[in-house]
Amino acid sequence: MNVSVVLFTSDLRVHDHPPLRAALGPGNETVPLFVRDPAVDRAGFAAPNRLAFLADCLAGLDSGLRERGGRLVVRSGDPVAEVCAVVRQTDADEVHMAAGCSAFALHREQRLRSALEADGRRLYVHDGVVTALPAGAVTPSGSDHFAVFTPYFRRWSGERLREPLAPPQEVRVPGGIRSEALPARAAVASVSEGLATGGEREGRQRLADWLGEYADGYEEGHDDLPGDATSRLSPYIHFGAVSAAEAVHRARSRGGAGAEAFVRQLCWRDFQYQLLAARPGAAARDYRTRADRWRRGKAAEADLLAWKQGRTGYPVVDAAMRQLAHEGWMPGRGRLLAASFLTKTLYIDWRAGARHFLDLLVDGDVANNQLNWQWVAGTGTDSRPNRVLNPVIQGKRYDPDGAYVRRWVPELAGLPGPSVHEPWRLAGPERARYDYPDPLVGLPEGLARFRRARGKDGP
Repeated sequence: MNVSVVLFTSDLRVHDHPPLRAALGPGNETVPLFVRDPAVDRAGFAAPNRLAFLADCLAGLDSGLRERGGRLVVRSGDPVAEVCAVVRQTDADEVHMAAGCSAFALHREQRLRSALEADGRRLYVHDGVVTALPAGAVTPSGSDHFAVFTPYFRRWSGERLREPLAPPQEVRVPGGIRSEALPARAAVASVSEGLATGGEREGRQRLADWLGEYADGYEEGHDDLPGDATSRLSPYIHFGAVSAAEAVHRARSRGGAGAEAFVRQLCWRDFQYQLLAARPGAAARDYRTRADRWRRGKAAEADLLAWKQGRTGYPVVDAAMRQLAHEGWMPGRGRLLAASFLTKTLYIDWRAGARHFLDLLVDGDVANNQLNWQWVAGTGTDSRPNRVLNPVIQGKRYDPDGAYVRRWVPELAGLPGPSVHEPWRLAGPERARYDYPDPLVGLPEGLARFRRARGKDGP
């Protein structure tokens, strides 16, 4: 009887799982394996919110496997060493895993391939498992990746995605394979109070409910901050509890302008992955340098701390930052406003903001977090790198009655309507009633400083 190993990484599901289906040949036994890599902790990526959500996803994956006669094997240590140990114990012929895009994932794959081949075993790496379309599936003439989203979207939209795979009917695991206990969400400290529950079952139900009831309003309402019209699927797709390819297929089957707008967002995710795969250094270095001399020193550190705490004096920015702290998540429009304010109004290095987001975001990953931050900071792929989002105008546009601000900045709950976006305009005695800070910087002053730094104005 042949034995194979499936190494799960960011693909924690049994539905639409090419590596698992490939490993389950007729009569085969398979070891579904997840390795908790201490290198992730050492690199600072083991944030509490993601660890808690990961625990949910691993429990969900184990449940899905047990429903089919199998189980999840969990180990801790170097993934290459742990996979090879399981291979030797079971005399497995092959290992299957999903392709990654980051430098970390590619290095892990290379090490694992070398170790297995030295022992006469084979590694099969499957594309299009973490993303809807493989990272290098489409390229422009004369380059190894697309640097502009719109032409990428046109090409991506014309490609035929693989058909989603049904979950296996049976998973047979050889006996005697040691496993650690599944990690428990309750054992993770410092988790955001409003963090969603993870897992494949929850993610698939959320996808079905959203497509069935809310997709029609997505095109018009996805930036509506109080309306909360986004799908909130990003954490499930990040951990692979929901397949990006299946989500695209189901949205296209659903049809309509809202579903198509949702597909465009999934394409944006693939765009960032193909960019990182081609330029892994962009995780830490400017994709396109602007020769920025970011603010440093005590004043900048104080401004950064106020931004993290949601105490900048600009209510819509503070509301977004407080939602992040409470839920480990915030909508795309909130992310844009918070990032633009930090990098362009406060003129603080995008890496400081990206690090804070990674500390809290349940869906935080290198491709989308770092490269979206670069897009906003103007060091990435934005064709208008010096655009600055005005938080007052944006607040009045996307939170016109102030409901989003009042939800997350309760000290301003007494201010009616759009006046909540400009509390500094209140007269002295009335202003003193609200325990809320004055703006860290005036918007004209912040804009002038940024333009000088980018060489767009005189001294």
